[in-house]
Amino acid sequence: MTSKLLAFNSALSTVFGKSRQRLALICLGTMGLLVIGAPKLQERVASSAESPATERFLPVETLTVKPVDSYSVSRTYTGEIASLRASELGFERSGQLVEVLVSEGDVVEAGTPLARLDIRNLQTQRQQLLAEKARANAQLMELEAGARSEDIAAAAAAVRDLEEQLQLQQVQRTRRESLYTQGAISREELDEFSFGEGSIQARLDQSRSQLEELQNGTRPEQVMAQQALVRQLAASVADLDVTIAKSTMQAPIAGVIASKQVDEGTVVGAGQSVIRLLESATPEARVGMPIDAIEQLNIGDEKTVYLGERPYAATVSSILPEVDAQTRTQTAVLALESAAASQANSGQTVRVSFQETIPTEGMWLPTEALTQGIRGLWMCYVLVSNENSEEYRVQPQAVEIIYQDSDRALVRGTLQPDDRVVATGPHRLVPGQLVTPIQ
Repeated sequence: MTSKLLAFNSALSTVFGKSRQRLALICLGTMGLLVIGAPKLQERVASSAESPATERFLPVETLTVKPVDSYSVSRTYTGEIASLRASELGFERSGQLVEVLVSEGDVVEAGTPLARLDIRNLQTQRQQLLAEKARANAQLMELEAGARSEDIAAAAAAVRDLEEQLQLQQVQRTRRESLYTQGAISREELDEFSFGEGSIQARLDQSRSQLEELQNGTRPEQVMAQQALVRQLAASVADLDVTIAKSTMQAPIAGVIASKQVDEGTVVGAGQSVIRLLESATPEARVGMPIDAIEQLNIGDEKTVYLGERPYAATVSSILPEVDAQTRTQTAVLALESAAASQANSGQTVRVSFQETIPTEGMWLPTEALTQGIRGLWMCYVLVSNENSEEYRVQPQAVEIIYQDSDRALVRGTLQPDDRVVATGPHRLVPGQLVTPIQ
């Protein structure tokens, strides 16, 4: 064989030259390859002719669709921590600060004493008022009891004494008049006795009036006036007690001491800030939500609130009735767990996630079961069995995607309940193609 090729090559070289000789060699090589590969090609044709007809059916995974009337969607709403109360505490009067009973960072309950002013001058005033009140009470008791029998007897004796003096004076005046008529005494001596009688008569009238006053008892006006004086002194003591009580600063709310503004020994003015107190109550988050989402909330529902990236448990404490005219939202108030108190600050942004139920009809399909159709529609393939045959063909159905959740989509369209849908690989199919279903 080799000798023949060499001879043929020599002849070609002679007739056509070297270039034509190369072209001839290429043609001969190609012919040789065809001769060698012919048996293998015949084997492949025979093998394909012997394969069964069932290999023409494409195996596909299927699922049976079921209708639903709603779906749940996770929505996140943003709100903020409601303002916590911060109190700048001071005294209602000026004075020297003698004691601060708390330190910065201390947790205090409502009513806990925080600081005190000097009250020594107030205590002295109180003692003075108490003494005046005691004296007024004694006088009131005396007026209410009336005159003593001893006083009445003494007044009566004084009246009798003056009456006797008056009688004596009258006898003596009669004698002096007789002597004056006889010329034994002067007119001046007679006048002295006459005026003495008038003085004794005036004193007697006064004594009789005092005796009648004692016998009649104290007048009601005097008792009432004294009672008013006692009440006035009691009110002064009570007012001073209030001032003394306010000289001790107390926490109006439970909270944490944020700062101490002044130290002991400082003379502070009325209203001057001495201590700053921050409320330590459970923080609240206020979140604005659409009305349809609010309608699905109930008082006492437990939710999760995120401060930054950290979650905290929260409970729906109230739902405010007003609707914001601009955002058309309603505010839900959520009470956070106590552990969030140290992390929550007034005005801090929070996030709340809710599972909201949307009422709508549709069917769930895997996203792998959908393929892009014409005019922006989506399609899936439904298995349809041939009459009097176990063969299945695929038929396209146009669907509309209502909602997509991860690797599945809620759709509606021409699908019917219990249809068998190709679950994966719809891009491999054409309408009417024969398939073999696998569950």
